[in-house]
Amino acid sequence: MADAPTLEALPKPLQKHADPKAPLPLRMMGAKGLVPMTAPADLATLLYLLASDAEEAVRATAAKTAEGLPDKLYGVALRSDALAGEVLDWLADRLAAKDAALELVLLNPATKDETVARLAPAVSQPLAEIIRQNELRLLRCDDIVRGLCKNPNALASTVDGACEFCVRNGLTLLDVPQLVAAHLRVHGVDPTAAPPAEDTAQELMRDYSAELVEETQPVTQAETPVEQQKKLNMTQRVLRMSVSDKIKLATLGNKEARTLLLRDSNKLVCMAAVTSPRITDGEIMTIATSRTVNTDVLRHIYTAREYLKVYAIKMALVKNPKVPLPTALKFLYTLQEKDIKELARDRNVPQTIQSQAKAWMMKKEAASKGTASDKH
Repeated sequence: MADAPTLEALPKPLQKHADPKAPLPLRMMGAKGLVPMTAPADLATLLYLLASDAEEAVRATAAKTAEGLPDKLYGVALRSDALAGEVLDWLADRLAAKDAALELVLLNPATKDETVARLAPAVSQPLAEIIRQNELRLLRCDDIVRGLCKNPNALASTVDGACEFCVRNGLTLLDVPQLVAAHLRVHGVDPTAAPPAEDTAQELMRDYSAELVEETQPVTQAETPVEQQKKLNMTQRVLRMSVSDKIKLATLGNKEARTLLLRDSNKLVCMAAVTSPRITDGEIMTIATSRTVNTDVLRHIYTAREYLKVYAIKMALVKNPKVPLPTALKFLYTLQEKDIKELARDRNVPQTIQSQAKAWMMKKEAASKGTASDKH
């Protein structure tokens, strides 16, 4: 979902409480959390929206309600993968005094890197360790490791571990003394005296804007030899980049960049591509059908509720032999009857899937015959 939720992000019954045109008493009820039978994530989104209300009293009440949310309620809300990044960022400020809440914010994949970077300089020692353990974020957003290095609560081992991991994966920020020191420990050379050895993501996106940044329509005419050579040079330069810069390119680049980096041997690079905010359902569909895709990438897809809402993606996962059988079978029984019939006849799907589809159809037919005979 979009980072900044709008009124439409709320269930219909709740929208009246956040609608700027609604009567003040109705909005105040929402700001106080007096809305029965509301999912915790929806309540959090409601309070976030009301925190921007035109009335100061509504804004203040919404903030106060958020700050006083019971542990069980915010615990469920902050674990939700449906909560928008902007809401998580806002709640991080409201619940800043509660380490248990901040831990859930840091662990939620929907939390923006910018939020983690903002929290990194001041969180407690255990939370600093949680930030250090999210390796993909460390390489994707430079400001996270910058913040961690400034945190007086972080253990030296936490900071050193984060810096050495970053350096080994090609991220050395010359304005961060801890990273410079880590580079010297790991590589035995002073990074301030040596020019960068590889292309950076920024350089590549500058040189190949049309190929790696802009989301263009597929080219229908054949490529010229010059264009083919340019593409080959681009691919070679991408493959020579450090892990850190590959991750940045996978996150910020276009479909061409993501497709290339989804095949990278490094799991973190592949995960950066599949979790890119620019990735489309069409790309996810292509990945779901792939029999060579990284298993962690595939797991990300079949455990993400937002993708399982797309019927074609779920169908593709059932057919993919790389999806664990218990997961594929669970999806099988949610498919439409015509598609289960197709799977029962399809010899290109895993044998167990085909057998279970046949068994389901036989059971369905037997039940239909039994119902028909009962009528006679």
